[in-house]
Amino acid sequence: METKGITCKIPLDLHNRISEDIRESESTMSKFIEMVINEHYMKGATGMSKMRTMAFQVSEEFFQRIKDYLTRYEQTYGKKLSQKDFVIGLIEQALEEADEEFEAAQAAQEEAAGDSHETLEDTEDAEDEENAGIAEQPETGEEPEEVTEPQEEQETTD
Repeated sequence: METKGITCKIPLDLHNRISEDIRESESTMSKFIEMVINEHYMKGATGMSKMRTMAFQVSEEFFQRIKDYLTRYEQTYGKKLSQKDFVIGLIEQALEEADEEFEAAQAAQEEAAGDSHETLEDTEDAEDEENAGIAEQPETGEEPEEVTEPQEEQETTD
């Protein structure tokens, strides 16, 4: 890949901040400027949506594990994966999995609600059938008499 240099003057305090970031990330000024420019153009391609910053601290041991992973990634795949891209990728993956879990839980709740609705309808149908039998009897204002089965007469021998 052919490269070309860029020269510009920036305020000293900004230069010092950039230099510190570069030292901490074990990068170079060229890689840093290239990353910033790429991010600028990528942001423009996404409609210049408002960006927010997430910052958090991790232990030194955890930080080194991440750096080791990123180094192995570059050695294995021949391309560099930034810490930002790595973390954003993990978060996006977790959010996609969470969305799938939420959808599954919602579907299960809807199915359970449907089952209980069907059970309620079945109960109402049975009650309607029972009430229909009662409603067919004429209303006389009196309590219905209890119907008993006639008993067979027993023969008695004396």
